[in-house]
Amino acid sequence: MKDKITKLKISFLLLTAIGLCSGCAGNQKQFTNNNDDASVVKVHTKKPIDQSIANEVKEKVIKREEISSAKAVNTDKELLLAVKVDNFDRFRLKEIEKKVKSDLKEEYTDYKILVSTDSKMYMELEQLEHKLQEDKIKMKALKKEFDTIKSLMKEKT
Repeated sequence: MKDKITKLKISFLLLTAIGLCSGCAGNQKQFTNNNDDASVVKVHTKKPIDQSIANEVKEKVIKREEISSAKAVNTDKELLLAVKVDNFDRFRLKEIEKKVKSDLKEEYTDYKILVSTDSKMYMELEQLEHKLQEDKIKMKALKKEFDTIKSLMKEKT
């Protein structure tokens, strides 16, 4: 009788160990961050509100290792960009913001560029991009919302 109880205990421990090991080894890809899953949503609008510069900037910025996603909107002479930074790089937000801004200023000299790593600015630009995508906004309303977001960005710095 003692022999059966001992065998039962050993088999229970083995099954428990196998269950725990197989459960922990399941999905280890979730901890690796390799911007392969990052995507850039291009905003296509009608002629008066051209967003090609904003789309180019998003494609260039998303290639940076520390940036997970970006939202951008442009007018004739100004560009607003908000980026999401990976968790461990959040300690260097100001440094990343300055580097991105200086790189873009070199390439797009005709534009006044504002860059933000603030999540509220990211959400505001995301909403504005969505309105542009669906053609629910006119040029006058775009300028108004653009100026509002621009003033919020300047307030943060």
